[in-house]
Amino acid sequence: MALSGDHKNRGELRIFDSVDEVKTVLAEYINQMSDEAVQDHGFFALAISGGSLIDLMGKLLQPPYNKTVDWTKWYIFWADECVVSKNHEDSSFKHAKEVFLSKVPIVPSHAVSINDSVSAEEAADDYEFVIRQLVRTRVVNASEISDCPKFDLILLELGTDGHVASLFPNHPALDEREEWVTFITDSPIPPPERITFTLPVINSASNVAVVAAGESKADAVLLAVDEIGPDCPSIPARMVQPANGKLVWFLDKLAATKLEDSDLNN
Repeated sequence: MALSGDHKNRGELRIFDSVDEVKTVLAEYINQMSDEAVQDHGFFALAISGGSLIDLMGKLLQPPYNKTVDWTKWYIFWADECVVSKNHEDSSFKHAKEVFLSKVPIVPSHAVSINDSVSAEEAADDYEFVIRQLVRTRVVNASEISDCPKFDLILLELGTDGHVASLFPNHPALDEREEWVTFITDSPIPPPERITFTLPVINSASNVAVVAAGESKADAVLLAVDEIGPDCPSIPARMVQPANGKLVWFLDKLAATKLEDSDLNN
């Protein structure tokens, strides 16, 4: 690890020398969150974004985690998902199944995928309904301060434009405060139709981790975690502020290049 510490009320920064080190430490972190959740209330409710984040979870397939994690207690949700067929190359569910889900003993019904046979709006409504049922049965905790679910961990990847989940800069979805899951039909990154958790749900989680690797993420990291003036854009990642939970950033050195080392606590 290169640096670690709290950063200007923007959560805990953990900066590592390489992507491989990020993978190793992220696996240990997810394992720790799983153990704590299962011991506390019997299940681990994890929500993840797609893309390369799924690949970064690959260390969980290796010892000791493949043998010690209580996979039967896991419930996996999507913080966002493309509204495409589950066989489509853009499906995060397909990617996760190929890379991860098919290789560990997670109960198939515990990987809670979207309904891919309806419109984006209907898929968002359906997904929210499923989550509400699981909150009622206490598989997913309820927030103490809002009507939102309280996921044990929401794992997000930072986009080069500062987006998280499918919450993009200057998009009306950022203003959604009533729905748990909303939809978009104009994603700037194809495919255009997606469902996404809203900011109130993300900010109600017990733990939120944001991962960024590579120099292309450096500008977004700076805007997300550092002091910014009134003329700087406020990107979606900066709006991630758990109300009653913990925020951790997992960065490699390249993604953190524009942060001042002197501003971090060693």
